[in-house]
Amino acid sequence: MNKKLIFSAALVLSLGLAGCGADSSNEDKPKEETKTTASTDKTVDKEVYFKDNEAKLESLKIKITETKVIKPGEKGNEHGDKPVFAIWYETTNLIDEGIDPMDAWFVVFSVIQDNNPNAINKLEVGLLPDSRFRDTQLEKIKKDGTVENAIAYELDDLETPVTLIANQGLGGKELGKQDYQIKQ
Repeated sequence: MNKKLIFSAALVLSLGLAGCGADSSNEDKPKEETKTTASTDKTVDKEVYFKDNEAKLESLKIKITETKVIKPGEKGNEHGDKPVFAIWYETTNLIDEGIDPMDAWFVVFSVIQDNNPNAINKLEVGLLPDSRFRDTQLEKIKKDGTVENAIAYELDDLETPVTLIANQGLGGKELGKQDYQIKQ
């Protein structure tokens, strides 16, 4: 119940960020050029991407710092019935509006395990794998601030790699994808 409540709250809150980083006039290329503003002569970095464990949008940056499989009963998955793929990451807020690490994650990433020949297998969110973030996962990040967080996804098997797909906000253009091998 608590897991569903947290996920629902994060999803509802993420709707406010749905357009973050999306630029409908530039749908064909994920990398944008840097621009200089005339009034301040300050360079604004508009490059967006997902590569080398890092997703960058105009409004935020997420750096994946660690991944691992946690079996049921082990620390970080004490109450789960299935093994989970745990992800630790850092979120940096690049704009004046507050962003929390959970909303940022859900706005940017889809997580699949491609083990179904007929349908896309999106993984279910598991319980928080690191209790250090229990009280901070929904705190707003100040502009240019960076905070750590973690998330876990319930695995359907222990063979098929997990694929993270980064998008420019909910329903936005795909920035890229990365496969993560299941290491035991």
